Amino acid sequence: MNGIAFPDISPVAFSLMGLDIRWYSLAYLTGFIIGWFYILKLIKDQNDAFRPHKNDVDDFLPIAVLGVILGGRLGYVLFYQPGYFLAHPLEILQVWNGGMSFHGGALGVIVATFIFAKMHGFAFLRLADLVTAAVPIGLFFGRLANFANGELYGRITDWAYGVRFPMGGYEPRHPSQLYEAFLEGLVLFIILNIIYRKTKTPGITASCFVMLYGAFRFIVEYFREPDENYGLILGHFSMGQMLSLPMVIIGLGLMLWFIYRGKKGAL
Repeated sequence: MNGIAFPDISPVAFSLMGLDIRWYSLAYLTGFIIGWFYILKLIKDQNDAFRPHKNDVDDFLPIAVLGVILGGRLGYVLFYQPGYFLAHPLEILQVWNGGMSFHGGALGVIVATFIFAKMHGFAFLRLADLVTAAVPIGLFFGRLANFANGELYGRITDWAYGVRFPMGGYEPRHPSQLYEAFLEGLVLFIILNIIYRKTKTPGITASCFVMLYGAFRFIVEYFREPDENYGLILGHFSMGQMLSLPMVIIGLGLMLWFIYRGKKGAL
C-alpha cells in the first residue's frame, strides 16, 4: 500500500482526574499563553504611558479567548453546517465535539478588539497589530492538533509522503494540516515579526496578516479536501477559498491605505 501510515495518535493527550484532555484543547491553551507572552515581549520596552500597555494586554486576554471561541463556533455553524445545526440547535454549544472556523474566529477577535480598545480609550489599530502578530502562534499549534486528530486532511495524492488517514479511506492524502502549520503558522509569524519591528505605522501588521493569511490559505486549499457539504463551488473553488479571497483583497487595500495615510501623517 502506498503512502505513509498515519501514526497511532489518540485525540486525547492525557486524562486528569477522569477528565480527558484533548490535543485540540491543549493547542488552544498553548497558543493563547505563548501568544500572550509574545505580545508582552513586543511591548516590553515601550513607555508605560503608551497604550496598550501590560495591564491592557492582561485584561484583554480573556476577552480574546471569548471572541475566538464564540466567533469560531458561530462561523463554523453559519459557514459550513447551517442546515445540520438548524436541525440540531442544542449541538451548537457542544464545542468539545469539534467544529471551529478560523474565519469566524477572526471576525470574533476583530469585534472583541474593537470593543475593548474603544472602552479603554486607545487606538484599535495598535492593539490589532499586536494581536495579529501573535495569531500565527495559535494557528501553528492548532494545525498540529488537526493533524493529531486525523481531521481536515488533504486530497488524495500519489506523492511519496502522502499519509493514509483512518478517516480518509486509507488512500494516501496530502498532510495539508502540516502545510498550513508551516505557511499560516511559522512563515506568517516570521514575516509579521519583521513587519511589526520595521514599521511604526499603525495597521500595517494587521492588514498584512489579513492579506497573507488569505493568500496562504487560498494556496493550501488546493491540497486540502474540500468541505463535504459544499464540494467545489463553481467547479473550482472550496468554501475556504471563497472565504479567503476577500481577505487578500481587503488586506491589500487596507495595507495600501495605511501606508498612504502614514506618509500623510494622518495616523
